[in-house]
Amino acid sequence: MHQSSADSSIDQLLDASGLSCPLPLLKAKQALNRMSPGEVLKVVATDSGSVRDFRVYVEHSDHEMVDSFTDGECYIHIIRRGPKS
Repeated sequence: MHQSSADSSIDQLLDASGLSCPLPLLKAKQALNRMSPGEVLKVVATDSGSVRDFRVYVEHSDHEMVDSFTDGECYIHIIRRGPKS
């Protein structure tokens, strides 16, 4: 099992298991909008398309992808909320 060094600093967990794209990303965007800058969101998804969706989203936002990895059947995305809203 992959252990991220960011696990101890997770501020919010979003379980998007069983949801098809684009729902995991939409729910993550909503969660990030409610969070404070610098807080960390951990998203657990089961849709392989989430890997591409989250990568592209973070590239075009001010959020930071702390880590992104596969854990068994799950795709884990750890995102730090950017300074802008």
